[in-house]
Amino acid sequence: MSYTVAVRALCEFTAKQGDLDLRFTPSPTAQEGIAGHAVVQARRGGNYQAEVSLSGDWGELHVRGRADGYDPDQNLLEEIKTHRGKFSAIPDNHRHLHWAQVRVYGHLLCQKLGLAQVNLALVYYDIGSGHETVLRETQDAASLSAFFVQLCDRFSSWAAQEAAHRAARDAALGALRFPHADFRPGQRELAENIYRANTSGRCLLAQAPTGIGKTVGSLFPVLKAMPSARLDKVFFLAAKTPGRRLALDAAATLSAGGTIPLRVLELTARDKACEHPDKACHGDACPLAKGFYDRLPAARSAAAQLSNLDREGLREVALAHNVCPYYLGSEMARWADLVVGDYNYYFDGGAMLYALALANGWRTSVLVDEAHNMVSRARSMYSAELDRANLRVARANAPELVKKALERVGRAWTGVDKDAPAPYQVLDKPPEKLLDALQNATSTVNDFLADFPGPLDPDLQRFHFDALGFLRLAESFGEHSLCDLGRHGVRDSTISIRNVVPAPFLAPRFALAGSVTLFSATLSPWHYFCDLLGMPADTAWADVASPFTASQLEVHVAGGISTRYQHRAASLAPIADLVARQYADREGNYLAFFSSFDYLEQVLAQLRERHPQVPAWRQERRMSELERAAFLERFTLKGRGVGFAVLGGSFGEGIDLPGTRLIGAFVATLGLPQVNPVNEQLRERMQAMFGAGYDYTYLYPGMQKVVQAAGRVIRTEDDRGVVWLIDDRFGKPDVRGLLPAWWDVDKRFIASSP
Repeated sequence: MSYTVAVRALCEFTAKQGDLDLRFTPSPTAQEGIAGHAVVQARRGGNYQAEVSLSGDWGELHVRGRADGYDPDQNLLEEIKTHRGKFSAIPDNHRHLHWAQVRVYGHLLCQKLGLAQVNLALVYYDIGSGHETVLRETQDAASLSAFFVQLCDRFSSWAAQEAAHRAARDAALGALRFPHADFRPGQRELAENIYRANTSGRCLLAQAPTGIGKTVGSLFPVLKAMPSARLDKVFFLAAKTPGRRLALDAAATLSAGGTIPLRVLELTARDKACEHPDKACHGDACPLAKGFYDRLPAARSAAAQLSNLDREGLREVALAHNVCPYYLGSEMARWADLVVGDYNYYFDGGAMLYALALANGWRTSVLVDEAHNMVSRARSMYSAELDRANLRVARANAPELVKKALERVGRAWTGVDKDAPAPYQVLDKPPEKLLDALQNATSTVNDFLADFPGPLDPDLQRFHFDALGFLRLAESFGEHSLCDLGRHGVRDSTISIRNVVPAPFLAPRFALAGSVTLFSATLSPWHYFCDLLGMPADTAWADVASPFTASQLEVHVAGGISTRYQHRAASLAPIADLVARQYADREGNYLAFFSSFDYLEQVLAQLRERHPQVPAWRQERRMSELERAAFLERFTLKGRGVGFAVLGGSFGEGIDLPGTRLIGAFVATLGLPQVNPVNEQLRERMQAMFGAGYDYTYLYPGMQKVVQAAGRVIRTEDDRGVVWLIDDRFGKPDVRGLLPAWWDVDKRFIASSP
């Protein structure tokens, strides 16, 4: 049974040894690595061949990859590695791995060209300085062949196991049946659209109402399509922990409790998975990093026997073998069939799953849950901010050498402040002198870490990483982002690179995948998401019919009330009276949503003063997980009262209160983002690029929050409830057009605003 493996994966499996050692990080991002390779390749002679495709076989094992470059004039094969800081800081076990890679490529080249020997070079390119450190050796074809055979022999038993697993997995998934007696209304339509997208290799935007079982309805068709679509992996990405839990539960149901051979892995953030947060990630500090790669094979073999590697399952295996749970999870991402994690694992600048898919040539299907969050999340992934107050505290405790470099940053920053004296000002581009000073400072910190590998002062570390992020985004600055300076206090200012259109960054990620499906209850208008996210031109659109009927939900517009900021004082008593009147008409559990905590508190005070008989509780600022759970626990089947919450917050989406746990909602706002200088700049950019400045900046994001909040009321086909939309603007045609089609809005309540 044949098995294909990338050169890099073969070497990482067989040639890694010793400690886990991250002391020479922060390493370049994937994007910086690609750019660094291009710089080195451009420096070579005219006959230089870049990205040379090579492959070879050993028994049933097919090994393939791309060598970074070959110079026929020197018979020289190069492997290029990018890094930051001193070359001497790169651990020996990393260089051992790199030599293994270039030697495997050397063997494949000798086979391809019939060479008796070849010159090999490791080229280490420093992203910061542009300096190359070159290590060379000459190897004969026989020695390289013996080395290749040695690695393949070590990998062969694992490859046979993986090939058997893949065959069993595909056979079982090809015969997969839906785990329930029948589909819910709307669930079949969603599943059929996702299946077609995967088998045809297209991306899909799927708007599907809450309550139809979107998690199972999306996972089932993708798993069913894995064999025919030749999918290597499925990535299920969710914005929040509850979404990931639902995916893990759905996978357990679909795999019939593990009887279907499907490896499911949950990826957890490093700070949550770390067993020793007080220790650095290297063998001299952390016992789980000491000898990590020597103990990894046994841990990997044990993990591969489990079908469910959620956070606790992975931790149990890792600690049993005395290895780091987080980095065991990173390793098992290579061997899992379904990976469940956050958006950032595939879409941000240093995305692990994207990098693995790119390096290994995987064909993947990506499912993005609650995808209405993608625009704001992607913008934050490609934005960066520097605060002068953070620079000041970083400098205060910095070593003398680093302190001098940070002082130069301060002087450059002062020049920017003088050139931009307004309270808020947009800059044409990131200031060059400041960038030069930041580059010098980060290089100085990296050099310091190479000489003194102990942990950095927390304030210095925070500014260092902020500066690195800022520099990375400055390199790709363009129309998709804006650079601005805002002042706060007498001495301080903040310089930001704000991404406004993530499309240039995300488009390669959509292109690499076999299929990407974005699904949510609020994905209209579709062109808003396609434009901003950079989805392919042939992306399919599905608007799944709701299983719910207008008779289940009364939707009223309180058109005689304005929630505009200038009218809020006048709206407090009318809203309180409306809430009390609805509660008296039908007692039960309600949620009332407002645009801010201040507005919420003012209306709640009016309700308690005018209608003290109505039970009410409120969302507090910065609630802990336990406090959020306590808030929701008040929504019992026989409960009575009104929970006051902020629109777009913890309780505006992603919570499930079926039946009489929630019978109604009041939405006292259109959810429009605040009008401020930053959003006005965003509006101008959206107008210039798409001709829809107000809609793309204010209306669409606001109405998505409204529909999400109202969607908490009807969760099953047996639910009955009421929604009050409180603002005269809900009567406008452009606003009404963004409400779900199955709603029957009561027009009798539409009136002119005072």
